[in-house]
Amino acid sequence: MVVLNKIYTKTGDAGETALGNGARVAKHSMRVTAYGTVDETNATVGLARLEATDDMHEALGRIQNDLFDLGADLCRPDMARDAEAEYTPLRVSDGQVARLESEIDRMNKDIEPLRSFVLPGGSRLAAALHLCRTVSRRAERMAVELATMEEVNPAAVRYLNRLSDWFFVASRVANDNGRADVLWQPGANL
Repeated sequence: MVVLNKIYTKTGDAGETALGNGARVAKHSMRVTAYGTVDETNATVGLARLEATDDMHEALGRIQNDLFDLGADLCRPDMARDAEAEYTPLRVSDGQVARLESEIDRMNKDIEPLRSFVLPGGSRLAAALHLCRTVSRRAERMAVELATMEEVNPAAVRYLNRLSDWFFVASRVANDNGRADVLWQPGANL
């Protein structure tokens, strides 16, 4: 359980922060950038939830919880030492990835195939979900870059990859199952 009695600690005033294993690193480190972008993704999901109802609202809530799991995963380096930790570190699982895939398949079954690229927009919810998609893609790029330098849970990268797909399909659902998608018209303004 997390207990936060004091919000500011002043321990980061010199440009460093603590990782999940207690190690101190520069706030501009790739690991901090990766989990910070996951946090940013979560904030965009919070905005999308303001427009969502029913099943979509609940699914976005599950994703927000997953994103906290993902941030906890990314902020804890050195997976090889997980067994030595005081508590079992939280790691994103392939089960979370599989849940996203199942939800994507369920949402996509009633949508007509695309015949053009989709411009971000349509309904307010679809526009918000496109923002979630693009920010989650950036988080994925950061996690992939981090993985070239340090060990990263492969399921975390897979989760981010599926998540952007989830947001894309969900945006089409939010646009009347794709019927209200705004389609790209190549060269329309030449």
